Amino acid sequence: MSGPRRWIPLETELLQECAVFSVSRIRTRSPKDSGLHDFYRIDSNDWVNIVPVTPAGEMVMIRQYRHGSRDVTLEIPGGMVDPGEAPADAAARELIEETGYRADEVVPIGAVSPNPALFGNRCFSFLGRGVRPFTEIQNDGTEETVVELMHPAEVRRAVREGGIDHALVLAAFHFLDLFEQAAGGGQPAAKAAAGGQPAAKTGRGS
Repeated sequence: MSGPRRWIPLETELLQECAVFSVSRIRTRSPKDSGLHDFYRIDSNDWVNIVPVTPAGEMVMIRQYRHGSRDVTLEIPGGMVDPGEAPADAAARELIEETGYRADEVVPIGAVSPNPALFGNRCFSFLGRGVRPFTEIQNDGTEETVVELMHPAEVRRAVREGGIDHALVLAAFHFLDLFEQAAGGGQPAAKAAAGGQPAAKTGRGS
């Protein structure tokens, strides 16, 4: 059985430029009947998040208020990739800004399309190894993050009980599980973070 055919974009109209994304209307031709239809797309810089693990095996989590859900959430550090910035550098930067911790090594573990029905960007996930306190939290004027150290078992319990429900955070934890299984038969995050290997410097704050 053949798969679905690609639609043909004909023209794009920018509707709104917002602080962190833009909204466009796209006139598109159907491959089935050649009919014209309008669809809406949200464009944004790529995103990153990072699972930071200390040498003792604790995960550095953050709590912050989210305007979409209008609630305080429990998450891992993350944010937008700046123009010209590599995703790994963005992850290292966001870790420092939102927690004051720095990773000895930043390891890519996966990437997803946040919502391909609406968004055109990607979210890159990383593991932060050898994470230690480095400086003060560097929140901007509208951001407030509070650090919470959690054992991996506590994190898993929070996921099961709905205390962590950010889809991109859950994707990062899934990537971490797959990474650990490939690295050593499902070893816990504490062992994956230590790795028994010399740490590579991220180049941030040195």
